Amino acid sequence: MRIGGETTRSIRPGATRASFSVLDQTLLPWRVAWVDIATPEAAAVAIRTMQVRGAPLIGATAAFGLALALRDDGSDRGLAAAAAMLAATRPTAINLAWALARVSRAAAALPLRERAARAWDEAVAIADEDAAACAAIGRHGTPLLAAIAARKGRVNVLTHCNAGWLATVDWGTATAPIYAAHDAGIPVHVWVDETRPRNQGAALTAFELGAHGVPHTVVADNAGGHLMQNGMVDIVLVGSDRVARNGDVANKIGTYLKALAADDNGVPFWVALPHSTIDWQVADGMRDIPIEERSADEVTHVSGAAADGSPMRVRVAAPGSAAANPAFDVTPARLVTGLITERGRCAASEAGLRGLYPEAG
Repeated sequence: MRIGGETTRSIRPGATRASFSVLDQTLLPWRVAWVDIATPEAAAVAIRTMQVRGAPLIGATAAFGLALALRDDGSDRGLAAAAAMLAATRPTAINLAWALARVSRAAAALPLRERAARAWDEAVAIADEDAAACAAIGRHGTPLLAAIAARKGRVNVLTHCNAGWLATVDWGTATAPIYAAHDAGIPVHVWVDETRPRNQGAALTAFELGAHGVPHTVVADNAGGHLMQNGMVDIVLVGSDRVARNGDVANKIGTYLKALAADDNGVPFWVALPHSTIDWQVADGMRDIPIEERSADEVTHVSGAAADGSPMRVRVAAPGSAAANPAFDVTPARLVTGLITERGRCAASEAGLRGLYPEAG
């Protein structure tokens, strides 16, 4: 990822293993600030308040948080308590539970005095593997964009929410093919959904694409259907917070509506994800994926910048009106053209997923 011309990642392990740093995404795009996290409680706060967000990055943050907890209490009880505390922060993204289970298994197999170091090494491995997986997603997704550009001269991509490097350790999921295609000289333009209520598209995806030099245009969430009707979208690329084994996709609220519009207009709708986002225990995503309900304040208020550039928050809903805030929706597999993973592309189905991951489940 690039910030101010420099290459970095969204999470930085400390050299002494006593802390790690993350970008405070609640301040972007107005201010770039790194937050040092030295306790598991601080890691939980960062996840819960969305200083970090995006399923893969949430998982990596939780992994480092659990490793920090084991410095103070490496017992089985301490391990279980810290894992439970971190797991309670966000219910929908499966990467959170996956990363905590992986670190817990690695640490629990060792004597108490060795657990903290082993957990830290496992967290580093999770972060490195996520960056590599996202790079591979980019390689497997680029041919889709290249084929369209070869026919039309340019490819117009519609995104929803932020499935970029800010949501992962590096590269992103849905943005990885975009970055790879752009770097390969393929003409790419991105329609960036603003993604209410937290505006992750307008604030974060646009910030990323601008830093990388990718041409893009921010649009209101409700503009996507119009753009598709008028032939202005060639492909929809989104990420995911959890994919059930039948191919149902949980992603940021509003994704389902984009899938419906894409289906109605014959626009390919692809979902990009690493293996850590697949929940093999959930057979039916429409029925069994939990949907997080977040604070009504996110709907009644918006964050932005004043004329002098300072962050500010204003109310946009009528005083006294109630607000509901389901943070995710589930897109049924029948509306998904296919899945892009680090192992390749497949149908959004159990057979398609098991074809790429025969060892799973």
